[in-house]
Amino acid sequence: MSVFVDNGCNEQHSNCFKMVVYPLVLNVLFSVAGFLLTLKIIPAMREMFITAGLKGRDLGKKDKPEIPEAMGVLCGAVYLICVFVFIPFPFWKAWWENGANDFPHHEFVQWIAALLSICCMIFLGFADDVLNLKWRHKLLLPTMASLPILMVYIVNYGSTTVVVPKPLRFILGITVNLGALYYVYMGMLAVFCTNAINIVAGINGVEVGQSWVITLSVMVFNCIELQGDCWRAHLFSLYLLVPFLAVSSALFYFNWYPSSVFVGDTYCYFAGMTFAVVGILGRFSKTLLLFFIPQVLNFLYSLPQLFHIIPCPRHRLPKLNPETGLHYTSKSIFKESDLNFLGRLSLGVLETFHLIDVKRDVGEDKEFIEINNLTLINFVLRLAGPTNEKILTIYILVIQVVGSLIAFLIRYQMAKFFYDV
Repeated sequence: MSVFVDNGCNEQHSNCFKMVVYPLVLNVLFSVAGFLLTLKIIPAMREMFITAGLKGRDLGKKDKPEIPEAMGVLCGAVYLICVFVFIPFPFWKAWWENGANDFPHHEFVQWIAALLSICCMIFLGFADDVLNLKWRHKLLLPTMASLPILMVYIVNYGSTTVVVPKPLRFILGITVNLGALYYVYMGMLAVFCTNAINIVAGINGVEVGQSWVITLSVMVFNCIELQGDCWRAHLFSLYLLVPFLAVSSALFYFNWYPSSVFVGDTYCYFAGMTFAVVGILGRFSKTLLLFFIPQVLNFLYSLPQLFHIIPCPRHRLPKLNPETGLHYTSKSIFKESDLNFLGRLSLGVLETFHLIDVKRDVGEDKEFIEINNLTLINFVLRLAGPTNEKILTIYILVIQVVGSLIAFLIRYQMAKFFYDV
């Protein structure tokens, strides 16, 4: 089937080609403009943010410089401008030829819902940077912000059927209709994406860097899938991701080591919801999780501390040695006797599989235990030893790239053994 023929498209190949390529070229041009604008306004507004109290100290530097925080809101604002200006162009041909009589309203409403969800998360992320919201809010707010795209999915697609892997088909059949559980899964996906980027954080460039790699990976996947039956959905994903990549690249320039700005929770929420939107409305929500392999592993590794099964300090950032300029694993100290059954079980499993460094009989009364904090960054430091912050960020980004390569391997090679592809 031609990449440009789907769902009853009766136009000639050349006309469909123009209908797709011309808007995509304009999308790239608007994105380049967004990149240049972001490059210009971030340094211009640094002092304004500091004056407003949106600032923080870079604890990873010897002199702990004070730099502006929550600069992701500028990135998000430019992104929204780029997409708002672009919206008419994918629809101009349909409007010009058919007017309102045969206008693709179902596609247009996708844009409105997508931007509403993204805009909500930019606002909520900025509120978090200003008000320092509690964790329960960070779980509830993405759920609320995902409702517009879930409603559009129900109206436009409504499919909750999944294909069963071959080894389970003798029990469940070829397909299973998950019903409401599928919408619960997509809502949880939005919560996971918005918080997963935020958890792998704390060193210069890592939040934007991992988002940058994920964006490129999803865009490559979209380009491959343009040859399939769902090419319109993947084209919609590209329309949203190209400007996101552009503004993120500009922010990455200022956030790279030594960072002159902090991205804040605003960017993490903005990035996570953008991924959730393209995954859900692009109809590849399950594949999207494959590109979050490092974030999934980090989440599983962090679970005991995130749910306070094992004591979790307020900050789990790597520790800096001011004399050497190298970063070390940060530690958590607590009484082993204070742990409940799940805490002792989690500690035993982590220790058995050599996933943590454990030091017992700590303190004057010899009753305390010391372990490294449970984050991917600390785990890398545990394996690599004391590391410069810039090199540490590169390690994390290399892991992200490897995760994407594994995702493509699973999606296009291993899937053949489990599905009829």
